[in-house]
Amino acid sequence: MKKLVYIPLLFLIVSINAQLPGSGVSLESNVLDGVYIQEHIPTKRVVQYTHLREADVMWAKRVWRVIDLKEKMNHKLYYPLEPLTDRMCLYDVIRYGALQQAAITVYKPDDDRFTMPVKPSNGNINDPDFKFELDKMFSREVKIPLFDDEGEPMTDADGIALTNDTIDYYKNRDIIQYEIKEDWFFDKQRSVLDVRIIGLSPIVYLTEENIETGMDDIIGTKNIFWLYFPECRYTFQNFYVYNPNNDSQKMSFDDLFWKREFASTIYKESNIMNRKISNSYSGINALLESERIKNEMFNFEHDLWDF
Repeated sequence: MKKLVYIPLLFLIVSINAQLPGSGVSLESNVLDGVYIQEHIPTKRVVQYTHLREADVMWAKRVWRVIDLKEKMNHKLYYPLEPLTDRMCLYDVIRYGALQQAAITVYKPDDDRFTMPVKPSNGNINDPDFKFELDKMFSREVKIPLFDDEGEPMTDADGIALTNDTIDYYKNRDIIQYEIKEDWFFDKQRSVLDVRIIGLSPIVYLTEENIETGMDDIIGTKNIFWLYFPECRYTFQNFYVYNPNNDSQKMSFDDLFWKREFASTIYKESNIMNRKISNSYSGINALLESERIKNEMFNFEHDLWDF
């Protein structure tokens, strides 16, 4: 005789979604912060790119852009500064995908060609050496001076000051910009000018200690690492982006990049010397050159249909 076992459906749904970031259910208290469980975005599948053959691409151009998080349109990528039960900023999503999920591969900061990934040599993602190298990509090195019992700086035999080296994790408020690397191309099979983002890189201020003031002076900016965007899409697809008009109709970070709901400036295009615009132009002239490149791609598409 067969026995039927009934499991309350509501309890099963809550238990499953409680483990999904962005569902609205607190992982600590298992309390639903809202009137319904948000399960569309946390379980959403990635929309695959249209298949593309080399023979279908009759024109292509590679450009690099910078997304300034101070611009109002880009605040969706910068806020909230503290993670909420249903959403977090882009940098926190990246940290979650790389450090907790191990679903995002991190590449060296100067490697926008994705040739130097930070991976465990033995294939074990729990290897301490690999975790230390991965943590270094998300942090800055800090040297803390050592002092003796009398308060005097300690030095070695060569007179070099002794320090305690540690790491200080970057916070989401430390990210000032993002760089993206993308390919624009004309697909003659579909008769469209299309674009696909290839790489993404967070940028922070580059600082140097001022001996006179004891403070850190900003001397520029630096990339902390590069990410292969098609791989990131599987993580970005499951995290909400704030919708100022309707809280029940939010998009994911992948949707935001797909719909290109961000403001950016071109700082480099593919060229024979692999130079940035800033190498030849500065100030307003650099912005005008950026606009020229953008208009060149815009006019290319329109000229195709100009009879």
